[in-house]
Formats: sequence, structure tokens, C-alpha cells
Amino acid sequence: MQPIHSIQVLRALAAFMVAVHHVQPDAAIVAARAGLPFARSDPLPWMAGVDIFFVVSGFIMVHASLELFGRPGAAPSFLKRRLARIVPLYWAMTSLFLLVGFAMPATLNSGVPGLGQILASYLFWPAVSTQGVVQPVYSLGWTLNYEMLFYALFAAGLLLPKRWTLPAVALVLAVLVGAESLTGPLPLPFGFWGQPIVLEFAAGMGIAVLRQRGLRLHGLSRVAIAAAGVAVLLAAAQEAGGADGWSLVLWRGGAAVLLVLAAACGREGIAPVRPVRALAAVGDASYALYLVHPFVIRSLREAMLRAGLAWPHLYVALALAGAVLAALVLHHGLERPATRLMRRWLGH
Repeated sequence: MQPIHSIQVLRALAAFMVAVHHVQPDAAIVAARAGLPFARSDPLPWMAGVDIFFVVSGFIMVHASLELFGRPGAAPSFLKRRLARIVPLYWAMTSLFLLVGFAMPATLNSGVPGLGQILASYLFWPAVSTQGVVQPVYSLGWTLNYEMLFYALFAAGLLLPKRWTLPAVALVLAVLVGAESLTGPLPLPFGFWGQPIVLEFAAGMGIAVLRQRGLRLHGLSRVAIAAAGVAVLLAAAQEAGGADGWSLVLWRGGAAVLLVLAAACGREGIAPVRPVRALAAVGDASYALYLVHPFVIRSLREAMLRAGLAWPHLYVALALAGAVLAALVLHHGLERPATRLMRRWLGH
């Protein structure tokens, strides 16, 4: 199935937003070393990139799996695809993080993880870290713990008759969230899985259904919906301070739904211009960008400090550009070959 360029562009922007969020504390350290002022710039809630990813994920799982619905063997086929796509790079980055952490414990933002947390991390199972929060060894993997829940539910849904697959997945997500909200806190892993953010997967599935049924946005209507999404993001930046899980999902998730709707339901058959193709190429590498950017940010910070180049704004520009470049190299040099290799190993 042909990729939707506007969705790929949105994936690139989502990953870049997360990188912008993470580079700023390190920029403050660079500035402090030189005695220079540095203030965070948060016109957007940068971590809303995760919300965009979740809505996009819900959309893509339906859009890219249409031929599996109602087909014998659909569930294992789907799981093999997703494992081949997600596991190799995440395991590689987790292993690299552990190697660096054990070699240089001072570089870790938390204590040395125990064996239980390490195993849970590789298995995408929610576990409590040494800091007392539910996250894997490589903390960015918390999003993948949610993704794997969604994939497992989606695969189970493929065992049902075609018309029940998506309603069943959405219902289980809603039950998890309802149980946590009404009777929680639930024990792990249900308390983790029951957070409102998982409803964004269901929203993405709904957008895919609308597209499948022929919804297409034209001209000003598409621009207006995208602009509304940006406006909600701008408003969400003002609400993020004291917002709880539900407020964050309503603001950031609502914005993500509008943006994905505008990106997914445009007209087809229009050749993308060169800037769009370039951003779409970064979107292809968005998973690599999400996972590799902390390594680039921290490495460049240490390199600049040791070289005496304590210029925070230059650091931010170089770190973000370096993260994109590293992601493209990692995507083509490791992620794609490893995915193909694992698919062959899984017999898919």
C-alpha cells in the first residue's frame, strides 16, 4: 500500500517535537557552563508529538492492515509485521543505553537498573524503575509499552469477524481506561495500560474508518481543520502546567486528532513537491529519530562543553540537525536491514 505523504510529514514533525522538548534542558546546562542566560521556549507542548504518534499509529494499523481483516492467519501475520518493525531498533537502542550506563554510570539519569526492570524493558512490560516511576530502562520506551498493548489487542481483534475487530479493540481500551478512572489506581500493568492516552489509538482507528468510507477533505476545509489543530496545540501549551491525564489527552489528543484527520483525508493522486518529499523521508525515519535523538543530544553536549563551545543556541541547532542526520543514517543502515532480516527469521 502506498504511503500517505502528509502522514509521513506529520510523523517527522511529531518526532522533531519530542527532540525539541528533550534538547532544551541540555541547552540550559551548556548555557550555565558559560554563565549565559537560557530560557525554555515552549510555544507548543512539544511532547504532544507523542499524542500525534499514537493517533497516527491507530490510523496506520487499520489503513495498512485492511487486507488482513477476516483472513485466516491474520493475527500472527500482523504481530510478525509489528515485531519485525519495532523490536530490532528498540532492542539495539536499549542495549546501547545499558552499555553506556554500565560503562559510565554518571551518565545515567537514574540509578543502575535491576535485572527485573531490564527484562521487562526488553519484553515491553510495564515495570517500576529505580526512580519509582513506571518506565523501561531506556525511558523513551514508555510509549512502546503502550504501542505493544495496542498491537496485542489489534491482533486479538483480527481473530474476530471483520465487523467486530475495531469495535472490540476500542471497547477494551475504553474498559481499561474506565476501570482505572472509576475504581483505580489499578495494579500494574493495568494501571499503566488504563491511562486516557490509550484512547488516542481508538481515535486514529476512527479516522482510518472515515477515510475508508470515502471521506476526503478539499481546499479550505482541510486547511481549516489543520489550522484548528495547531490552534488547539497553542492553547494546550498554556494549559500544560497543572493539567492531569484527562486534560492532557483532551487538549493534546484533540489537536492530534484534528491534525491527523487533515493529513489522512486529503485528495489523492497529487504529486508531492520536493520539500514535502524531503519531510516524508524524515517521516520514514521518525522511529529512528525518536529513539536516537537522546544519544545525539547528550553526546554533542559533552563534546561542546569539552571544546569550550558553550553557546546554547548553536548547540540546539547542531543537536537537532545532528539527530535528524543520525536518524536517516540509522534508518537506512540498521533499521531497514534489521527489519527485513527479522521478517525472514519470522517467516513473514
